[in-house]
Amino acid sequence: MNPPSQLDLAVHVDGLTKVYRVPEREPGLRAALRSLVRRKMREVRAVDGIRFDIAPGEVIGFLGPNGAGKTTTLKMLSGLLYPTAGVVTVLGHVPSRRERDFLRRITLVMGQRNQLAWDIPAGDSFELNLVIYEIEPAQFRETLADMVELLELGDLLTKPVRNLSLGERMKVEICASLLHRPPVLFLDEPTLGLDVTAQRRIREFLAEYNQRYGSTILLTSHYMADVQALCRRVIVIHHGKILYDGDLTGLVARFSTHKKIVLKLEAGEVDLTAYGEVVERGPGMAVLLVPKQETSRATARLLSEINVIDLTVEDPPIEQVIEEVFAQKEGP
Repeated sequence: MNPPSQLDLAVHVDGLTKVYRVPEREPGLRAALRSLVRRKMREVRAVDGIRFDIAPGEVIGFLGPNGAGKTTTLKMLSGLLYPTAGVVTVLGHVPSRRERDFLRRITLVMGQRNQLAWDIPAGDSFELNLVIYEIEPAQFRETLADMVELLELGDLLTKPVRNLSLGERMKVEICASLLHRPPVLFLDEPTLGLDVTAQRRIREFLAEYNQRYGSTILLTSHYMADVQALCRRVIVIHHGKILYDGDLTGLVARFSTHKKIVLKLEAGEVDLTAYGEVVERGPGMAVLLVPKQETSRATARLLSEINVIDLTVEDPPIEQVIEEVFAQKEGP
């Protein structure tokens, strides 16, 4: 089977690079005066030759620590930044050209970045989007009704935006971004700062929106619950380079160095330090952290040497695996 062409892909990225030239000087008055005459510059490679493809309808988690290059990548994909090098197409368009048809087919949502007018009701701002995106009035009404139902907006549309809570404001921001039914969504920390209930509602909405409209979603989030609930595939980026591109289970299998052994024990205190690192202990239970290659041997020893009521072997949480990945890459 022939590989899909760029026109068949929602997003195509090949060798995408963004380099900034930033001034650099030592502290002090003398250094400040010297920099006026001869400024010293250094290059910062925010994104460094990354490659990936996204098929229509996929929901991808884009993971990495602060400063990894996630937001820079999303801004290049949405046309806000011009790449230093490489090829990028979204729905067959070159984003940096900012073509009208391209802008009507994407949206970029950035957590806690307001696009709605602060002092008027959100519904009035929606009417402005109707004009900007030249949406058919019938489609606008239909989409708005869907958004009100899916996001549980209720009477929020009639309240001034400044009177809404953070969670309510995020919901109407997302609604405004999707009124033109874009087939591609770039979401940069859409649940940042929200409480657990609001995060869950946003996740449920995004899953339903993807199912209903077949949209393609590239999502960055520091909340792994978002990624685990929505994404089968993740792309991990660090220092502008892609470390991993695949499914979540594959990420654990490739990068995790330890397994968790969860024990249910008979009454009485038992010394477990010889079997692994004890990370949790309670009445009749314990959790051990064991190097992956030692798991079978440690399990056999526990079952033969200690009165164990129940034993399970688990993978570590995704958050812990990703932290290990970044810690390894930061090391010497």
